Amino acid sequence: MGRFWTLRLPRPMSRRLALAVLVWLLTQGHAITTGDSGLDRGDQQALRRYARDTWHSFEAMAQAGALPADGLRRDEDGTWRPTEQTTPTDIGAYLWSTLAAERLGIIEPAEARRRLEQTLAALAGVERPHGLFLDKLDRRSGARLRAWPGNGEVIHPLLSAADNGWLATALIMIGNTRPELRQRADALLKPMDFGFFYDAYDPADPIKHPGHLHGAFQIETQSFGYLHQLINTEARIAGYIGIARGQIPPEHYYRVYRTLPPDRRWQGQIPEGTWRTYRGIRVFEGHYTYRGLRIVPSWGGSMFEALMVTLFVPEARWAPRSWGVNHRLYVRAQIEHGLDVRRYGVWGFSPACRPEGGYRDYGVDALGTNPEGYHTHEQQGGGPQHRGGQPGGAQEPPSGPLPAGVVTPHASFLALPFAPRAAMANLHALEARFPAIYTSYGFRDSVNVSTGRISDCVLALDQGMILAAIANALADEFMQHAFSDGPVEQSIRPLIAPEEFTAGPADDTECERSP
Repeated sequence: MGRFWTLRLPRPMSRRLALAVLVWLLTQGHAITTGDSGLDRGDQQALRRYARDTWHSFEAMAQAGALPADGLRRDEDGTWRPTEQTTPTDIGAYLWSTLAAERLGIIEPAEARRRLEQTLAALAGVERPHGLFLDKLDRRSGARLRAWPGNGEVIHPLLSAADNGWLATALIMIGNTRPELRQRADALLKPMDFGFFYDAYDPADPIKHPGHLHGAFQIETQSFGYLHQLINTEARIAGYIGIARGQIPPEHYYRVYRTLPPDRRWQGQIPEGTWRTYRGIRVFEGHYTYRGLRIVPSWGGSMFEALMVTLFVPEARWAPRSWGVNHRLYVRAQIEHGLDVRRYGVWGFSPACRPEGGYRDYGVDALGTNPEGYHTHEQQGGGPQHRGGQPGGAQEPPSGPLPAGVVTPHASFLALPFAPRAAMANLHALEARFPAIYTSYGFRDSVNVSTGRISDCVLALDQGMILAAIANALADEFMQHAFSDGPVEQSIRPLIAPEEFTAGPADDTECERSP
């Protein structure tokens, strides 16, 4: 098709015309082949601009110390200030973004090394119950954060499997790419035993002990929280790391549900599918159906849940009959939901800072198991800190715009490997329609496409996903190689390669179509 235009929307008539052109481009069904980024020179130049400005946000988030802030918040006077808290995921995002910035030529190797050394040294002094990192930390000291800055609300500390998984991801990448820092990274990684979260399979009671990972461990009560029951969530990074390091048995991968069993009728949709056996384990290969697409769902229907792992693990290439099918269909469903169903004109639904303040989980309800659902819009009744959707999604109109639709740019970057033309067109459309969404720190976290209000926030996690996606697109899948080459590939690739999901288009002749 050639390069995309920047869409200018000065008058209502030209807006309709531009939207029609955009929808046409997104629905032409270009095939996506491994090794072809689908990006032309203009796209690459745009991605380099995004990368430079996104890295600038990390410079601001880490300007006062070795640990990054959770994000930047824009004051009423327009000043962007770093938050006082951080998390293991934020720290991991900063570390891998430093590697990405160096690989993309944004910073010199000496600066990258200085930043990495400072953060590794700071992590060495952080309190670590059970060898793992607490979920909320003071970014200035690394100490346990006991109350929320600003309102003084007490924080109940916990150890998060996913949080520790993302920090471990960055430490593995440092060890693989920076020989001079490998010993220090390995010293931090060694005590991180993901077997701590593993609830071993008990054939006498497979309902209570199904062989899954606990999501969290509460420090005050010394008790484990919920189980991660679904494979298509961000928690599978912790499973991959635990398996690769010999801390969790490989069978765990096939114990986790593709969909919940059909008899759990409270879930978002009663799944269809078939039973298959891998490594002696019977697996229900279930799927949900959305607009004729058979898809293995996530928990809430968000892009982050389904696709963040792909920034570091080439699942689509290693497992072409499972993840290779599902990832691109998941992206296609998000695109169709935003453009065809809700008619927002743009798409991309994932947890983000709210345009009105606070944080919320956004997603496509039909792609999620959660019966309450994540949604693409603001709902009545949820306060600024409300997380997740409200009951009543089934009563929403089946199509047409909903009030206060919210789109987040990082979702487009997650879609880059699976629908590059559509992702770039969407980013251009966001900039053209909402010019203030882009700043010297890159994209702001979200926009209410109904009101035009834009979030006064950028989050370290979301910026980290953006930089990782760009490094993969422009530097030959650098982030995937940095994490997966070696022990991860040796243990995970043969484990996941044989699986065949029941995911696919209703018409199998469309299997090679992208959004």
